[in-house]
Amino acid sequence: MISDVANDDAANQRLHCPRCQRPADTCICACSRPIANCCEVLILQHPLEVKQAKGSAGLLDLCLQRSQIWVGEQFDEASLQRALYGTSAEYPGQSQPVLLYPDTADNQAPALRGTAAPVVVPASLPDQPRQLRLVLLDATWRKSRKMLYLNPLLQALPRVSLAAMPPSHYRIRKAHKPDQLASLEACAYALMQLEQNEARYLPLLAAFDAFVALHSARTAAYRQQ
Repeated sequence: MISDVANDDAANQRLHCPRCQRPADTCICACSRPIANCCEVLILQHPLEVKQAKGSAGLLDLCLQRSQIWVGEQFDEASLQRALYGTSAEYPGQSQPVLLYPDTADNQAPALRGTAAPVVVPASLPDQPRQLRLVLLDATWRKSRKMLYLNPLLQALPRVSLAAMPPSHYRIRKAHKPDQLASLEACAYALMQLEQNEARYLPLLAAFDAFVALHSARTAAYRQQ
C-alpha cells in the first residue's frame, strides 16, 4: 500500500511542468516572453494566490530576467531585510527597494491589481533603474493590507503609485472595480515608467494577453466536454 502511494505521488510529480510549476495540462510556458529588465522585481505572493490558476504573478516571474518570488504572509525579518536590500550579481551595491502600492490610508483605495500607469515616483529615489528593486504584493487588497501590517519593513519602504488607469485585459478574473489591473499589468506599467522604456515591456503585456487567451480557450474546451 505504501508503495502504491509512492508510485501515485511520483506520477503526479511527472504531470507538473518543471519550469512554470503548474500541472502539465495548464502549463503557461508557451505564453512567456524573455524580458531583460533593469529594475529588479521582488514578488511577495500571498499563499492563497499560489494555486490560483488565473493569477499572473507566476507568468511575470517566468518572463522577467531579474526577479524572484517569495510566498508568505508574514516573513522572517532578517530574511526579508536581505531580500529587500541585498546585493545582486548584476548590481553589487545595495539596492533601494520601492513598494508598488497606493500611498494612502483611504480604505476605499484600489487593490494592488487596481493600480495604474503612469507611475508617480518619489524624487528621493535613485535615477539608475539597476539600483531599484520594485516590490510587488501579489494579493487581494484585504490580504495585501494584512501583509503590510505583519511586516513593518514593508511599511517603511518608499512607495510608487500609478495614475491614469489604462483599460485592463484581465477579463478572466472578476474585478471589484472597473479600473483594476492584474499584478503583471501593474508591474509592467511601473517598470515602463521607472526605466523610461515602454518598448521593453510591450512583450510582457503581449505575454499576458496570450495567457488570458490560453486560459479562456482551455475553459471553453473544458465546458464542451
